Amino acid sequence: MTLTLARRLFLAAAASASLIATLMGATSAVALQQAVFERIPSGVIVTPEEGAARRVRLEVYGPETIRVTAVPGADFTLPQSLQVVAQPSTTTPFDVQTLDGKLVLKTAEASAEVSLETGAVRFLDENGDEVVAERPGSRELSPVTVEDQNGPHRFLATRQVWESPADEAFYGLGQHQQGVMNYKGHDVTLAQHNMDVGVPFVVSSRNYGVLWDSNAITRFGDPRPYGMLSDRLIVRDSGGAFGGLTASYYQDGELKFQRPESEVNYEFIRDQQRWPVGFKSQPGAPVQTGDMGKAGQAGVNVVWDGTIESPTAGLHKFRLYSSGYVKVTIDGKVVEQNWRQNWNPWDHDFQVELPADKPVAIKIEWTPEDGYIALRHMDPLPAVDQGALSLASEVGRAIDYYYVGGDDLDEVIANYRALTGKSVMLPRWAYGFWQSRQRYNTQDEVVGVMRRYRELGLPIDNIVQDWFYWPENAWGSHDFDPARYPNPTQMVKDVHDMNGNIIISVWPKFYPTTDHYKELDAIGGMYTRNVDVGARDWVGPGYANSFYDPYLPAARELYWKQISDSFKGMNFDGWWLDSVEPDMHSNLDIPERTLRMGPTAAGPAAEYFNSYPLVNAENVYRHFREEKGDERTYILTRSAWGGLQRTGSTLWSGDVVARWDNLRDQISAGVNAGFSGIANWTHDIGGFSVESRYSNPEGMKPEDKAEWDELQLRWFQFGAWSPIFRSHGEFPLREVYNLAEPGTDYYAAYAAQMKTRYRLLPYIYTLAGDTWRKDGTIMRGLAMDFPSDPNVRDIADQYMFGPSLLVAPVTEYRARERSVYFPAGTTWYDIQTGQKYLGGRAATVAAPLDKIPVYARAGAILPTGPEVQYTSEKLDGPITLTVYTGADGAFTLYDDAGTTYGYERGEFATIPMSWNDRARTLTIGARQGTYPGMAAERTINVRFVSGPSRNAENWDQGVVRTVRYSGQEVSVRR
Repeated sequence: MTLTLARRLFLAAAASASLIATLMGATSAVALQQAVFERIPSGVIVTPEEGAARRVRLEVYGPETIRVTAVPGADFTLPQSLQVVAQPSTTTPFDVQTLDGKLVLKTAEASAEVSLETGAVRFLDENGDEVVAERPGSRELSPVTVEDQNGPHRFLATRQVWESPADEAFYGLGQHQQGVMNYKGHDVTLAQHNMDVGVPFVVSSRNYGVLWDSNAITRFGDPRPYGMLSDRLIVRDSGGAFGGLTASYYQDGELKFQRPESEVNYEFIRDQQRWPVGFKSQPGAPVQTGDMGKAGQAGVNVVWDGTIESPTAGLHKFRLYSSGYVKVTIDGKVVEQNWRQNWNPWDHDFQVELPADKPVAIKIEWTPEDGYIALRHMDPLPAVDQGALSLASEVGRAIDYYYVGGDDLDEVIANYRALTGKSVMLPRWAYGFWQSRQRYNTQDEVVGVMRRYRELGLPIDNIVQDWFYWPENAWGSHDFDPARYPNPTQMVKDVHDMNGNIIISVWPKFYPTTDHYKELDAIGGMYTRNVDVGARDWVGPGYANSFYDPYLPAARELYWKQISDSFKGMNFDGWWLDSVEPDMHSNLDIPERTLRMGPTAAGPAAEYFNSYPLVNAENVYRHFREEKGDERTYILTRSAWGGLQRTGSTLWSGDVVARWDNLRDQISAGVNAGFSGIANWTHDIGGFSVESRYSNPEGMKPEDKAEWDELQLRWFQFGAWSPIFRSHGEFPLREVYNLAEPGTDYYAAYAAQMKTRYRLLPYIYTLAGDTWRKDGTIMRGLAMDFPSDPNVRDIADQYMFGPSLLVAPVTEYRARERSVYFPAGTTWYDIQTGQKYLGGRAATVAAPLDKIPVYARAGAILPTGPEVQYTSEKLDGPITLTVYTGADGAFTLYDDAGTTYGYERGEFATIPMSWNDRARTLTIGARQGTYPGMAAERTINVRFVSGPSRNAENWDQGVVRTVRYSGQEVSVRR
């Protein structure tokens, strides 16, 4: 402690009586403490003795929510947050006092301590126990200059580190494709991409979250950018010579060119000039086709071979960015092997233990298929640093974050939504089955698909008109090509007449020849660099194009007016907002991409890099809701940002590929989206993009057809147990009747899974209602429901579907069993067989091809409905309650009108239910509330599962009592 600080604390103690009186005032600063802190209406401002921040402000947003803002000067003026819609609390009491060199801001449920010496902040719970603390001296506020079309702009690069014990787990951060559930010790870059969605909200197993309020590219974990291999490693060729790996270029299996290369780097469009003469980007270059591992295939293959060596022993991190086929072998072990479609590469992270000062063999084999590749590396950090909670943004104006506490992770997410907006309810039909395709080409195709489902008796609610319904040269016109869509209004009506719903794709992209582009450009509402540099898209001969600027209020208004006017009277049920990262041009490097997505009306694009999808969705939601009145809106969007849940949107995971590893990756992607506050999430069942072995119009080889069929069914099973159940992809066609012939075992398995989904609608719609009523999460990480079981924290291929059901998808080819970990503290029932499993241990369970392993916890009360073909059918039909005995349990059934915002006015009904295991009694409580159209009476069937039974999954069998429920409490004794 410095002498100056000691003197200040002494003076503060001497003047304690007047100090306390002053602190209870509204805004006045304490005279003797003017240089140390001052009270403001919502909190306190501290001027620490030292550190990167000249001033640190704490503001109370709720009993467990405190905002921390640190600035290098005196000015706290910041742009209005795009993520946070709440204001500092005017109703939460708090106290401020100094103690032992700290200023303490305390509410009834949380405290924030600020070191008067360093400005570091520590958070404690209501019992005074530490929850999380900033690492002293870790705050960084470094000047940085951003160049764009308007010249240089001065900002700050920011970073904050919080200490983290070894057993802490981190979740959230959006939706990512690394197959990682717990991000402790991992590095995550938040930079919107086709398949990767950043949300700067991280939650901890210690029951708190941090919302990092920066819209710029942000890094969780190690803030250092990954470097090329030779940046930090000694690289030798296959003969042991320094300077680079041996790069061998093959054409049709024949070696054509060889040279040393210090980088494996064909990462972006700009890097294609690295290719040897006669290969890519050269006149007459060979077509890059071929199939990994099949020697002699036509096309180009590249192999890098040699050794890498590091002076530092430890777990080294590698980041492979690739498309085409690639295999990486290090020290004789295959550490990564994958495929992505050529235009859509992405990162694949892996870690390798390397010794110090010893060469280790490395080999990278690549079949490009006109794709991209880069292999990057990062030296290991000390464990204490790698495991810490660290957030760093490239561009900012201050360190600005929110500490969000809670008694459990559900409460943390609820408090996050209190900051960023309630989760708006989707219409009931959104939880039925969705059929989509890339793409339906005609009006007859759209109507014909819906008609075929109805003819086959397969339940369906929704169909989607994807892109390119417009004339080829008119992207952004929102016009239908009359040759293919002669009467779109009739198309929508035909779908509605079959009790279906239809949404349509609307991009923020425009061709400059369209009237819409010209109108937006006239008011400064278009980003023009993409056009100015001559970029062309992939349609026909390639057309100039660019995106509108949603940060300009006038452009937002015009954008919606163009949509509304173009589709007026057609009565589409929702909007598919595609390419909202925005994806200006695939495979641009970040600096060029940033230039092309700006300057925005709010400031340089580097400052607002990640927020486009939120601003766009919020604009469409607001106007759409105004236009539709009391009818619920629906939006499907490819990207998100903090607060998306307030826009009535479903997030989907982008153009993932039809591979088993991509299927597995979607599990952790969806769970972490839920941890990020986004309950309504989905994915392209079966994978959007497909390998050539699957997409040959002349037919697949038998071995490929067998794998395709199994992959599609396993992915479909997972989709049925996802929040939104949606089939979509490129050729082969993804309609159920195209995936499997009626009458086959595969077709029966698809139909059975759809039937199960629809019978579960009372349970699923209750989960949907709880996302608004209780700030609930549908697809739940195991750590949410079993926080005291440390074994669940890293499990990346299981999740809870609501509070009652454990889902364990099968993600390996030919697997007919899999290992399942059953969380501790309860007994579990296989819902198909009734077999019981004890919690706290793993077991190998049967997973026949036509089943997905799903387990109910003891005490669960699972409501199911009758067989229906669409979600609004038989809304007054019987409910069956299946009670899984062995523990006490409770469930509150929710219902409302399903298509209106009446729930916001209190127009909904709940039925509380409880099971007393010792008394062997189910109590169906008195109904609370009402809504228009509610059935006054319902038939409720009751059945019990206590062990293995042939009828365990047959919800129509084993009913022990039928009750005619009219809203009064009823007890059913077993």
